Amino acid sequence: RRGARLCLKAAAVPPRRDRTGSSRSPPRHKNWSPPATPRDTEPQALHLEVGLSSDTGPSRGLNEDYVDYFVPSDEAQIRLKGSIFVVADGMGGHLAGEVASKEAVKTVMEEYYADPSPDPGESLGQAISAANRLLHEHASSDPAKSGMGTTVTAAILDGDRIALAHVGDSRGYLWRDGVLDQLTDDHSVVAELVRLGKLSPEEAGRHPHRNVITRALGAEATVAVDVSRTDARVGDVVLLCSDGLHGYIENIVDIEQRLAITDGDDAARSLIGMANERGGKDNITAVLVRVVGEGTEVDERRAQRLALKREVVSGMPLFARLSERELMRVMQVANVRAYEPGQLVIRDGDKGDELFIVLSGDVKVLKGEAVLTKLGRGEHFGEMALI
Repeated sequence: RRGARLCLKAAAVPPRRDRTGSSRSPPRHKNWSPPATPRDTEPQALHLEVGLSSDTGPSRGLNEDYVDYFVPSDEAQIRLKGSIFVVADGMGGHLAGEVASKEAVKTVMEEYYADPSPDPGESLGQAISAANRLLHEHASSDPAKSGMGTTVTAAILDGDRIALAHVGDSRGYLWRDGVLDQLTDDHSVVAELVRLGKLSPEEAGRHPHRNVITRALGAEATVAVDVSRTDARVGDVVLLCSDGLHGYIENIVDIEQRLAITDGDDAARSLIGMANERGGKDNITAVLVRVVGEGTEVDERRAQRLALKREVVSGMPLFARLSERELMRVMQVANVRAYEPGQLVIRDGDKGDELFIVLSGDVKVLKGEAVLTKLGRGEHFGEMALI
């Protein structure tokens, strides 16, 4: 199949701000150095607009949430590792929750850029595991911090990729083409009951144990980190938030109307205001990241490529019955690969571990010089590798 592979890089934006709004220098691990070999890409510009807000709420005297982000100004660093956004919701009382959330965010950001892996999802998972070990050590060695812990949800925007990793019930959402999708699964008692079919989402919202989480940083020496990946395109909005916000969402329209607000900070404040108006019984935190294009030919090609990928995959009988969220998970592990005319894709007898789907052009199946058949758009081969 003939085509060109498209990859992007993020353009510099103003320095990151923590929840207090102050500008600070980039996190830099003392042993940090760029990976020796950059990705085999030809990046194009990807601009990000960021808005954030965090509020103690009318019912709390202390804000145990923490939010921060970092967009590198160094071109090499942003090309290799992208930009990071992190939300954490601490717990433990007597300042322990506030310490846990702040230490978790700080450690995740530092460890992410220190990790040499070119895979943002892998680096993010390792960074969150490192934060968990640090908090567990603090909680085990200091009686005053016994029981401290925090949730964490982090996103990397790296070229044309979005990677998310999380522990707990802080959430990550993607707003695209006016449709909002939840990208993370809550690690909570009620979420598990909903997944098992024992509670409806409506019943979960009223359940007395709705705030009990099943995973947190610091609770154990090790923790399972959920990592997911998807494509990024112009117009996308990534929203990370604590349960102080998503616990007051009565329907998706509540969020969608506010995400449509052009100014990111105004949109974040509007979301916080909504939660406070509906009770505000917890700390409330949100960070929004909007992918902004310049109307260039590159932006148009990127949008067309992602739309084609989704259209072809969703039209396959193998995936036709999947829900929108399930389809997005398939898209997260589906990579677009370009081939030159006449280039070999796979040979009979090769060890196969991939399913191939033709997006455009055609693929010939040959035995010697004889053409046995041709495969066109939407047709596939290699599906037995999935078994």
